[in-house]
Amino acid sequence: MSEAFGPDQQRIGNQQREEAITALNDHFAMARLDITEYQERVNRASGAQSYAELAELFRDLPQPHPPFLAPPSVPFTAVPTPPPGFAPQPTPPYYPPPTGPQPQYALPQPGMVPPGYAAPGAPYGFDPYTGVPLSDKSKIVAGLLQLFLGNLGVGRFYTGHTGIALAQLFTCGGCGIWSLVDAIIILVNGGTDAEGRKLRDS
Repeated sequence: MSEAFGPDQQRIGNQQREEAITALNDHFAMARLDITEYQERVNRASGAQSYAELAELFRDLPQPHPPFLAPPSVPFTAVPTPPPGFAPQPTPPYYPPPTGPQPQYALPQPGMVPPGYAAPGAPYGFDPYTGVPLSDKSKIVAGLLQLFLGNLGVGRFYTGHTGIALAQLFTCGGCGIWSLVDAIIILVNGGTDAEGRKLRDS
């Protein structure tokens, strides 16, 4: 005969996963988790099937925890009279698992900052493929500057590539060919700024 499942093995729904991800967002905003740990725990939370799997994500973190991870209240039993000066600890409330249809939600994409939170040094978020902070420079602005003023190297001055900009300035954008090709590449592929950060799309 198989053993009965305990409460930690009870299956969970989307609401519990959403509450766990919300709590992880708070810890990420308070710099308790770096971006790699945050992404790994969010992915584990989105695929969790039981209470025990979600509880493991918060074992080494202080509050806040998801409300449903609070231990159940102990049924009332007769207890001896406490000694004088003893202050009993209040029992945390127990929140039963929800029933009925659960709301749908979208998980943060890997490498992206959750809505409402800004990471230090990355006000425009992170590149979802490399995890590198996005540039404050726009590829559209850089491409258009290079397209119309590329003979003066203006697009490359904008992205911070001073050496390339000066070379284009002194050669009139490689007789217009270099600056035109450079503008097309920036508009199609984006590229990076002088600090190696990917140009943002907008």
